[in-house]
Amino acid sequence: MKAIRIESIKISDINMDKCYFNPGCALSIYKPKLEHNILDMLNEHFGPVKMHNICCRHNPGLPSGSTIINNCAGCDRRFRSMYDGIQTISLWEILDSIENLPLPDHMKMKVSVQDPCSYRPKPQVHEAVRSILKRMNIEIMESQYHGTSSICCGDNFYPSLSIEEVNKLQKKRAAQMPCQDVVVYCVSCVKSMTIGEKTAHHMVDLILGEKTEAQETRLDVYHNALKEYIDAH
Repeated sequence: MKAIRIESIKISDINMDKCYFNPGCALSIYKPKLEHNILDMLNEHFGPVKMHNICCRHNPGLPSGSTIINNCAGCDRRFRSMYDGIQTISLWEILDSIENLPLPDHMKMKVSVQDPCSYRPKPQVHEAVRSILKRMNIEIMESQYHGTSSICCGDNFYPSLSIEEVNKLQKKRAAQMPCQDVVVYCVSCVKSMTIGEKTAHHMVDLILGEKTEAQETRLDVYHNALKEYIDAH
């Protein structure tokens, strides 16, 4: 059976008068300054992009024909499937399209990559992420399950399963990574890889030359903070 492939809007088809960047609740909580740094990067090297902070679980309140550049796979899935007239594209596809984007040199760091669940049907996102990593002088050693066959980091099973059971899944997924250093592009994946005793590196941190911080790894506390943000936005 052929795998489902979901296309992003073509960059050439984006109406720049209706182009927005939505960082997602997890990144906004993680390091609030990063969303502004990324917005500045987009405005300097890509084009006029406006900030959009309405949670993907609420109507985005945007005119038909709008494009949302997203950092989060869950945001991408919800915005493109739940709201008419909204197109999506990942931040990674946009950044990879910028030829002379200034990027740090990570000195041949060897990493594995954890691809988020909701981006599974978007191989163009997996390709863009890996292209950016190579442009930053990062070498990739893939896990058996990656890209369109990636396995959930475990976090999506909370609260359907107990914290103890989710932690077991997180550790199992982390153990499947051949490298100690694991690149992620989802804040929940940062938690999972950390719980699995791997060293997580978020793509936004790598691009901006920042050190990734695990911060809160207690699942109930972390998800309560997400819910509070979602309810307020």
